[in-house]
Amino acid sequence: MNNVGDRLTHVFLLPNAPRPLRSFAYSLLDKGLIPDFVLRIIIRALCRQRLRTIDHGSFELNHAAKMKWIEEVRARASIADATQTANEQHYEVSTKFILSCLGPYAKYSSCLYPTGHETLEQAEILMLESYCEKAQLVDGMDVLDLGCGWGSLSVYLAQKYPKSRITGLSNSSTQKSYIDAIAKERGLNNVKVSVGAGHPYPAFDRILSIEMFEHMKNYEVLLQKISTWLRPTSADHAHESLLFVHMFCHKMTPYHFEQDDGWMAQTFFTGGTMPSHDLLAYFQSDLTLVRSWYINGRHYSRTLEAWLEKQDRNARAGIKELEEDAVSKGLDKEEGRKAFYRFRVFYMACSELFALNGGEEWGIGHYLFKPKIMQQS
Repeated sequence: MNNVGDRLTHVFLLPNAPRPLRSFAYSLLDKGLIPDFVLRIIIRALCRQRLRTIDHGSFELNHAAKMKWIEEVRARASIADATQTANEQHYEVSTKFILSCLGPYAKYSSCLYPTGHETLEQAEILMLESYCEKAQLVDGMDVLDLGCGWGSLSVYLAQKYPKSRITGLSNSSTQKSYIDAIAKERGLNNVKVSVGAGHPYPAFDRILSIEMFEHMKNYEVLLQKISTWLRPTSADHAHESLLFVHMFCHKMTPYHFEQDDGWMAQTFFTGGTMPSHDLLAYFQSDLTLVRSWYINGRHYSRTLEAWLEKQDRNARAGIKELEEDAVSKGLDKEEGRKAFYRFRVFYMACSELFALNGGEEWGIGHYLFKPKIMQQS
């Protein structure tokens, strides 16, 4: 690497690099002035640094650290941190811009590439179909899409299961507006979206949550709350409600995205969590884990590279849209250009993370839960 690249790598890796120097490096990111090949080298170095940070030197020490982490999140007063900030960073961003990056189903989460040669649209459908199979969905059910994003799953299920009633729960008014418009355009009367954290009446036969748990902290309270939204198991056990969760994860170690961690925590994942693949197994007070799956991180890496390619292909329109969106919110249009380059770095950083070591460090966990059987006294 050239001298400039060496210096930038040193700045990003040094935990206590002088603030002015770090601010200068971040300003280069915001202007798109660091070449991609340099960025990717820096990102891979940061990923390896993260692995060193979370490795305490032995299985015994790593397990003890995990148990301490779990005890701490179980004791937290709140289910989630900085929800409004997360909303602003991801979910209230211009819908038109986001759609210019995503596939036709607007799936803002990992897709599935079994051969590695699928198109983004094919990969979206393959992952959506895997949810239907793993969650054991059939037509006629009441289904909750918990943290529904831009409606990829809600709309897909509404079309696939016309006799089902699909409810999407979002924290974003712009996402609701978009899904409502798509449902109306396609004549879907069996899907509705609620905004907020209240009870998404009625009780549900299935709850599916796709990449929402990573914004959570107290999983004990979260799963207890979700358990009250599932329809009770029938006396003859003929009907059993289920929760299906898709979340990204590290293979062994959970950790928080702390504000002093650097660019990702400050810019894109404030208050976020990196779960470990086995994390939810430690929170079974109200729901029982039936089955879990692991999907190699390269699937997510390919998804992110596809988003980055589309963002670059639509760059002129994307920058214009984000500039206009910034001005409409009372900001300087330069903030829109910053957002464009930040999304590029975000997609690149996440792609490199999930691809590291052949996708065997970070990947996707799928989980199926059922309600606890209440013993009759």
